[in-house]
Amino acid sequence: MKDKNVNRRDFIRLSATAGAGALLIPNTASAATVQPATRKTAESIPVRALGKTGLQIPILSMGVMRADNPNIVRAAYDAGITHFDTAHGYQNGRNEEMLGNFFKDKPRDSFTIATKGKFDYPLKDTFEKDFTALLELSLKRLQMDFVEIFYTHALDRTEHVTDKRIIDLLLKFKAEGKVKNIGFSTHASKPALIDAAIEAGIYDVILLSYNFKLNNLKEMEDAIARGVKAGIGFVAMKTMTGGAEDAEGKNRINGQACLKWAWKNENITMAIPGFTNFDLFDDCMAAVRNPQLTTKDREYLAMLCGKELLYCQQCGKCTDECAEHLPIPDLMRAYMYAYGYKNASLSKETLLSLNMADDACKKCEKCKVSCISGFNVPEKIASITPVRSIPDVFLT
Repeated sequence: MKDKNVNRRDFIRLSATAGAGALLIPNTASAATVQPATRKTAESIPVRALGKTGLQIPILSMGVMRADNPNIVRAAYDAGITHFDTAHGYQNGRNEEMLGNFFKDKPRDSFTIATKGKFDYPLKDTFEKDFTALLELSLKRLQMDFVEIFYTHALDRTEHVTDKRIIDLLLKFKAEGKVKNIGFSTHASKPALIDAAIEAGIYDVILLSYNFKLNNLKEMEDAIARGVKAGIGFVAMKTMTGGAEDAEGKNRINGQACLKWAWKNENITMAIPGFTNFDLFDDCMAAVRNPQLTTKDREYLAMLCGKELLYCQQCGKCTDECAEHLPIPDLMRAYMYAYGYKNASLSKETLLSLNMADDACKKCEKCKVSCISGFNVPEKIASITPVRSIPDVFLT
């Protein structure tokens, strides 16, 4: 943290987002919307209502995507974390299997589970059959009859939210009791997708990237507020902007400040940081013990606002500017996985899913992409695409 100069506009921006610092903690102001956790634990974690679902969820929950050690899950559960977020595709299904094995002997009312499923669009003729099989396999891996939340995974277009075939199938899953609440996750076009969800009227929860680096923060806050008014619950991911405070991923970001900033918005029910070791877990627990955002936290985050980090805004403008229309947001996400998360295997998996030609970024003499986050796009693409050819045995 060499640069001590703080932009006053960024400081005010980080101090004045929706919620005005309100935090729903038992026995304090706004406690009417809070109920105590149902399980006695070593620590008392503040809880918030998740939209119209009727669920009261700890503000600190666990994103399990990259975790492969059940002892981390055990530590979180024993500490009072009761919500765990996974997906059908995480670790090729092993992530769901790990959670299933861990929770198979635990009281079903002592935790909640969210999982996700992807679909191809436009929808295939076999969509209903294929997506039903996907959910049933997830439930089998989890060794559960139902999940509290089922998300359609990584949506970026409003038609994904409003498509009648998708809506009808999600409502069928809910009517059958396989899922208690339905929603979607999204990294891009979030205000538009939130408004589409409000119009559709069937979504209970939205999982979305939310952090202090968002360039459209006011627009995001307003859309989230509209969603809350409509009864939708909001869950924050990517709160730590890639996990590093520099573009090379060398210095770990102050995760406590990032979490406390997200919790400052009372319309965000919970954050799901993906801690994969006990040091990161301890950081998250330290934040939840003292969740109020301090002046020092604000100054630190304001200092980072003008720096290039690892978080891609997923705005999609670069794709339109690129002569080859490359999936640059996905490439930047793969870069973040490798350099921020230190997870080269996940980076390779993401890269291979793009089916991009080896010479796709070498056809232009000069790149015309101008990134709003200040990324040197061709440089990052050149540094991350070789990961595709590294044998898995050498990857983290």
